[in-house]
Amino acid sequence: MNHLARLMALTCLGCATLLSGCTVDSTPSPDRRPSATPGPTATTTVAPDAAVQLADRYRRSGGTSDVYGIQWSSGPDGVPLLTVWTHSSDEDAKPFDDLKVSITRYLERKERLSLEHGYLMDVFGPDGSLQHRLDARR
Repeated sequence: MNHLARLMALTCLGCATLLSGCTVDSTPSPDRRPSATPGPTATTTVAPDAAVQLADRYRRSGGTSDVYGIQWSSGPDGVPLLTVWTHSSDEDAKPFDDLKVSITRYLERKERLSLEHGYLMDVFGPDGSLQHRLDARR
C-alpha cells in the first residue's frame, strides 16, 4: 500500500472512531432520565451538624456504626436526595446494599420520610470522595 493510501485509511479510521460516540439528536427526550445523578464527586469529610444529629439517631436505633452523617434534600423530580458520610472505606456492592437498605428503612420508619417515588443516594467515604451514587427513582 502506498503512503497516501495508508494515510487516508488511517484518517478515515480515526474519524470513524471519534464519531462513533456522537448522536444526531443531542437533546434528551422527556421520557428519559439522565443515567447519572447530578451532584458532587467529593465533599468535605465533616458532615453538617444536622446530618451528624440524624446519624446519631440512626446509630442509636441499631444503624451501621461507621455512618457519621445523613442528610436529605429535595432532588430532581421531587424525590429525596440522600447524602451519607461514612468512616468505612469499603466500596464493595454487598456492604453498600446493606447500608442503603438500613438507612432507607430507618428514614421511612423513624423519620417518616416518604420514599414512595424512590430516592437518590450519594455515599462519601472517609476521605470525602464519592464511594457510591444510586438512582433508585421509580
